[in-house]
Amino acid sequence: MGEDGSPQGRRLLDDLFARVRSERRSALLPYLTAGIPSIEDSVSLFEAMAAAGADGFEVGIPYADPLMDGPVIMRAGELALAGGVTVDTALEVVRRVVETTRKPVLVMTYVNPVLRRGIAAFMAACADAGASGIIIADLSSDESGPYADAASDAGLGLVQFAAPTTGDERLGQLAARDPLFVYAIAEVGVTGERDVASTRIAELSQRIRAVTDAPIVFGVGISTPDQAASAADHGDGVIVGSAVVRRVMEAADTEHAVTSVTELVGELARAIHRE
Repeated sequence: MGEDGSPQGRRLLDDLFARVRSERRSALLPYLTAGIPSIEDSVSLFEAMAAAGADGFEVGIPYADPLMDGPVIMRAGELALAGGVTVDTALEVVRRVVETTRKPVLVMTYVNPVLRRGIAAFMAACADAGASGIIIADLSSDESGPYADAASDAGLGLVQFAAPTTGDERLGQLAARDPLFVYAIAEVGVTGERDVASTRIAELSQRIRAVTDAPIVFGVGISTPDQAASAADHGDGVIVGSAVVRRVMEAADTEHAVTSVTELVGELARAIHRE
């Protein structure tokens, strides 16, 4: 939010990427499903991550058929839905996280919830909540035009995906859509923790840089400080999701969840920021 309380939208995240580039580092953008273990507790967890060094956040709206998500985030979504979390309550989490942390927030969702509300109405609701941008996990670049236009009209940015398997022609097409950033998938497959760092990050980064100056944020399969640091060497940001969610899911209570997530995010921040 601006000093007058108005949403700053895309500009807040654009400013973050400009700042980290000037500081020759990457941004840490941890993910957490809205509403786990509860609405109040998820807000507290985002606040704890901000204090531990997170530069911004990805807030997941729980969805019943999350094709991109692995078992950890899928289970978190099931628990959130069972607890009564809706699109509106998830956006209330976004609103409160933006207000209390003053950091940019991305809304992560799927196509069906957007279409159910209406593309323009969904983007307007995200903007009203103070979000900076939208990640729609199952949206192809070929079909993203109306979503990108509606996001832009609402003052938001839309994220485009690129994977090691994405061809050069497709990279050029998605770059032409003025993405908020390019979400570079470090490892092909669903979200989840991996034992070793991806060996394809450097090549993918070079191919994306060849067609666009848009920020590159690496995600999927990044869970340890070493993996995050390796990705940070080639991008403008790093998203860590499953490792954060798992710590919340395994914690005995909220106090232990806050302690565990604070420890992890602190380690990730030190690795990415080279502290």
